Amino acid sequence: MASLTAPWVDSMEFAARLAHLRKQKGFSQQALADAVGIHASQIKRYEAGATCPSLDALKMLAITLGVSADALLFDESERGPAEDFQLKLDVISHLNEDEQRIIREVLDAMLLKYQARRWAAPPPPPAKRPGRTPAKRPAHRP
Repeated sequence: MASLTAPWVDSMEFAARLAHLRKQKGFSQQALADAVGIHASQIKRYEAGATCPSLDALKMLAITLGVSADALLFDESERGPAEDFQLKLDVISHLNEDEQRIIREVLDAMLLKYQARRWAAPPPPPAKRPGRTPAKRPAHRP
């Protein structure tokens, strides 16, 4: 596996989530390591918060545990839509197929409009460096 590390992973939170999911799914550290294709000592280091998995290992852990990589990396409150959007999505899931299609089309149109506006906007001007002013040239006298 490639050795791309994930320094942005909060190792203690990840460690606790990994251990919890492993136990919940009925894996021993050795069984999980065998299923993922890594050494059991790596699983122990992950769960101790001593090291973070490579991106390849993270992907294999998520697949083996039957969860998304998000579920391994983020708390429930750190992912997914805001609560007010979640409530709306829950209601939408109970609408009939035609109503859901219409909402999907409206959302798609709004997202396209947003992307078009974002790409059409002129780039911001370069930031001025403080303390640097262009040297004034003396006026040319004939």
